[in-house]
Amino acid sequence: MKKIGFLLLLFTLFGNAQEYVDLLRIGYGQTFANNFEGSDNGTQVTSLEVNLTFPVVLNKNNALITGLAFSENTLQLYPSVGTLATPFSNLYSTTLKLGLSTTYNEKWSTTLVLLPKIASAYRPISKEDFYIGGVAILKLQKTENLIYRFGIYTSTEAFGFFTTPIIGWYYLSPNTRFEMDMSLPISADLNYTKGILTYGFDYFGIGRSFNMQQDGMKNYVDLNSLEFASYIQLNALEKSVLLRAKFGYSSNDYEVYAQGDKIDFGLTAFSFGDDRTQLNPDLKGGLFLKFEAVYRFHLKSEK
Repeated sequence: MKKIGFLLLLFTLFGNAQEYVDLLRIGYGQTFANNFEGSDNGTQVTSLEVNLTFPVVLNKNNALITGLAFSENTLQLYPSVGTLATPFSNLYSTTLKLGLSTTYNEKWSTTLVLLPKIASAYRPISKEDFYIGGVAILKLQKTENLIYRFGIYTSTEAFGFFTTPIIGWYYLSPNTRFEMDMSLPISADLNYTKGILTYGFDYFGIGRSFNMQQDGMKNYVDLNSLEFASYIQLNALEKSVLLRAKFGYSSNDYEVYAQGDKIDFGLTAFSFGDDRTQLNPDLKGGLFLKFEAVYRFHLKSEK
């Protein structure tokens, strides 16, 4: 009975249309080649991502959101000179998730999550590696199959303060085959399921920074990336384990700046008061291949 009550509360807190929670997501990807502007040389970019989310029900209207997100990006930040290859740099980010999901009535609910993180090369870790961010989402259950989202994401970064509004929706067709999960301008996912396979297209836009202290130099990396991909997904164990292969294009741009060289304000894709001096050449985008594994907890089926 306690388990049934727990599941019923989760179902109420996370909505009727979105009938699942992704508790664990692991992804590994690599670009084929990214060339530097004005150079014949380029680099490959490899990425590893682990995202854990664990909701804890407090009462019939509130759930504590906890979790951890880790990422590692490996690439050359500068082009090789002649036969002298520049070393690869490892950029790490570890983010703690701590928040509250609250349901007010059948239509309205909110999710507030604090996102402190450490982002740097981790050699060594200093106070400049610590950043604080957060996201606030207001959700409207418009119909049984449709949820609207309105929110804002903010974060302190090595380049300054950054914020972006979030407007989106979640839609699941009555036959549960077509799904649309939109949180613009950050992410978008459209997919269609037939049998044990799901075919989809997704987009993910990210902007973040990593502090770097190497060879006595104090710099930081400003990452701006837009990923567009199509994917095929195998739905195993009654759609609880999802195995996904993605192929697409990523506009990876890892810009290096001196520590303390900042913008006045960042809003979505716009930077105000940006008179920084970039220390490395621009990196062109490239094709990438990525594999993901997801553990998905289904609320409605368990209910």
